[in-house]
Amino acid sequence: MSDAVGRFARETRWGATLLPDGSRTRFRVWAPDSAGACKLEIEGRPPEEMRPAGDGWFEAEAPVGAGARYRYRVSPDLAVPDPASRLQAGDVHDPSVVVDPRAFEWRNVGWRGRPWHETVLYEVHAGAMGGFKGVQHALPRLRDLGITAVELMPINDFPGKRNWGYDGVLPYAPDAAYGTPDELKALVDAAHGLGLMVFLDVVYNHFGPDGAYLHAYAKPFFDEGVHTPWGAAIDFKKAPVRDFFEDNALFWLDEYRFDGLRFDAVHAIAERDWLDTLAARVRREITDRHVHLVLENERNGASHLRGSPPPGGQFDAQWNDDGHNILHPMLTGEREGYYEDFCDDGARKLATVLEQGFLFQGQVSPHLGAPRGEPSGHLPPTAFVLFLQNHDQVGNRAFGERLSALASPDALRAATTLLLLSPQIPMLFMGEEWGATAPFLFFTDHNAELAPLVTAGRRKEFAKFAAFQDPEKRERIPDPNAERTFRDSVPDPAEAERPPHAAVLELHRRLLALRRERIVPRLPGASSAGAEAIGPGAVLARWRLGDGSRLAIACNLAASPASCEALGGETLFESAGGAAASLAAGALPAHACVALLAPPS
Repeated sequence: MSDAVGRFARETRWGATLLPDGSRTRFRVWAPDSAGACKLEIEGRPPEEMRPAGDGWFEAEAPVGAGARYRYRVSPDLAVPDPASRLQAGDVHDPSVVVDPRAFEWRNVGWRGRPWHETVLYEVHAGAMGGFKGVQHALPRLRDLGITAVELMPINDFPGKRNWGYDGVLPYAPDAAYGTPDELKALVDAAHGLGLMVFLDVVYNHFGPDGAYLHAYAKPFFDEGVHTPWGAAIDFKKAPVRDFFEDNALFWLDEYRFDGLRFDAVHAIAERDWLDTLAARVRREITDRHVHLVLENERNGASHLRGSPPPGGQFDAQWNDDGHNILHPMLTGEREGYYEDFCDDGARKLATVLEQGFLFQGQVSPHLGAPRGEPSGHLPPTAFVLFLQNHDQVGNRAFGERLSALASPDALRAATTLLLLSPQIPMLFMGEEWGATAPFLFFTDHNAELAPLVTAGRRKEFAKFAAFQDPEKRERIPDPNAERTFRDSVPDPAEAERPPHAAVLELHRRLLALRRERIVPRLPGASSAGAEAIGPGAVLARWRLGDGSRLAIACNLAASPASCEALGGETLFESAGGAAASLAAGALPAHACVALLAPPS
C-alpha cells in the first residue's frame, strides 16, 4: 500500500508496527511456550506486561516511535529480539529497533516492473559487492551489460559480519553488515530508475544455528516429527507460522518494492500446498505491477509453475538444476556426487532439458534413491531458469573454483552462447561475465563455540571425494570462519578491462544484445520444436517462437566434430569463426555453438 506521496509500508501480524501518528508503536508476538506471560522491555522505560490475545499471542502498545530499542521477555531468564524485527541494534542477539517504513522518499513511484520473458538474472552476494551501496554503484555497469534483474542472495540478519545468508534467523531484518533499510531501499529505487528489476532470495525452509530463539518460546513453530538437514521442519500447518512467512514475502515486495522472490530449497517444506497458497496470496494482493516468483525445488514440481494444467501454478519459473548438472560434467568431466546422475550420455540428457525443461520427470534418481520430478514438457521454455554457475555450484566446491578455471575456454564460450540465446531464462553469477579469477568460497562468521564445528563439518563433507581421501588435503580446504576466506571471494571488476577477460565480457555483451533485440520480443508463446543428440557432446535444439519464427541452436561441447543436418535461417551468432560455414556443410566443429533464426514458414 502507498500514500499519496508514494511511500510504501506493509502491516504485518507479527512484530512492531509504527502507528500513523508516528509517536506510538504496537508490538505483537506469538509465544505459546512463555508460561502465559510476556513482557515488553523498551530501553529507557520500565518493562510492561503484554496483553494475552489468545492462542499464544501477546500484544502491547507503547508511546515510542522510530529508533526505540526493545526486546520481549518470554521467561524470567530470557529476553529475546523480535522474531519479526525490521532492524537490529547490532547483531542477532541484540535488541530490535522500531522502524518507520514511510520515512524513505521513493523517487520511482511509477515503476511497474518488467514482464517475465524479458528477465536476464544476475545473482550477487551483497557483501562481496560492497554492501547495498556497492551493489547500487554496480547497477549502471550491469544495465549496460544487458542484465535486466539483479538477484540478491539472502540479506536477512545472520550471526556475525560474513555469511552466505542461509544462516539467517530474522527474516524481516536486512543485515546491518550490508547497510541500513534505507540504503537497501535506495538500491531498489535506483535500479528501477535504470529499468532494472531487483529480486531477493528468501529462506523459508529453516533458521540458522545461532540466534533462532523461536525454539525456546514457540516450540509449535516446528514439527519435531519431520526432519530436514537443518533439524525439525518448520510447521506450516500452523496459522501463525503461515502468517509469519506470507507476511514476510509481501513485506519485501511492498515495503522494499522488490520485483520478485526466489524461494530457497522449497523441497524441505513438508506442506507443499502452502507454496501455492502463498503464491496465490501474492497474486491477489499485488496487482498493480509485475511481480515474479521463482522456486528452487529438488522435487521438480512442474505443477507449481504457470502453464501447468488447471488449476495451474502461480510461480513463474524454477531454477533448472538438471540443466546445470548436465552441462557441468560435459564441460569439466567431473562425475562425483550428484553429477553421477547426469554425467553419462550427456548430449541426450541435455537435449531432453532443452526440449522439456527437466531431465527428471518422475524417474528414480540413483543419487537420491527415490523418484524425482513431474512431467514438464507442456511448460513454456521461460518456466526454467538456466545457468552454468551460481552460488551453490561454485561455492560448494572445496576451493570455490569457477568454470573459467575448470573448462576449456572454447567449450565454455560455446556453452555461454547456448545459455544466453536459449529461450529459457538465463542467469549469470557475479563475475561470470568476465571470467573472474576470484573463487567463491563458503564463508561464515560464527561464535567461538560454533565456528570450529562448522569448519570440521565442512571438511568432513569432502571426505567421500577421491581428491580428499587424504586428511592433510582436507586440512587445506579454506576455513569458512577466517576473514580471508571471505576476502578471497570478492571479485575484482577491474579484471574485465584486461585480456583475456575483456574478450569474455564482450562475448556476454554481444550475446545479451542479440537476446534483447532478436529473441526476447518473440518469447511470448514460444514452445519447443524438438531437440536431439547429434554426437557424444553435441545437441541440436529447435523452438517455434511466438511470432512463428524458428530458432535453432547447434552446440558441441566435445573435443571432436559432430555431424549435423543443414539448417536454414540467418546466422545470429557463431561462437567460433567458421562454425556456421562448417555447419552448412554438415559438420559442427568441436567446442562450437551456432544459433540461427528463420522467419515464419
